[in-house]
Amino acid sequence: MTEPTSYASEYPEGRNTLSEDQAVLVDEVIDDPHASAFDFTVVNDERAGIYEAILGDREIAGLPYTVAGRDRLVLLATSVFPEYRKQGIATELIRRVLDDVRARGKTVTIMCPVVRTFIEHNPEYTDLIDPEHPGVAKGHR
Repeated sequence: MTEPTSYASEYPEGRNTLSEDQAVLVDEVIDDPHASAFDFTVVNDERAGIYEAILGDREIAGLPYTVAGRDRLVLLATSVFPEYRKQGIATELIRRVLDDVRARGKTVTIMCPVVRTFIEHNPEYTDLIDPEHPGVAKGHR
């Protein structure tokens, strides 16, 4: 079992540790920065406020968000169904979400430590972080 990781105070709902599920996804982002072996589609359900990873006719992962103003998304919490973890799904989902955010000319506030870790390991996305509202301070152990 993975030990929870402590983080700075800017964590949603007053929590300051990663859940075991989040720790698994953080490890995936750190250990396997390559694309997923699965060919999945990412759909932005703007009405529900979630980017969904779809494989066939099944949702396998998601990254919910809220809209803050006209130009900023608050990325909340990456999740991947257990049977699809450790296969690069989280990494590729985050990459595609951030590419979409860039294409739409928006910035992000990061409340998800998995997304923060991804950006720390892929600094070409750092410019997407809103300087006034960056979100969580740290994403990895």
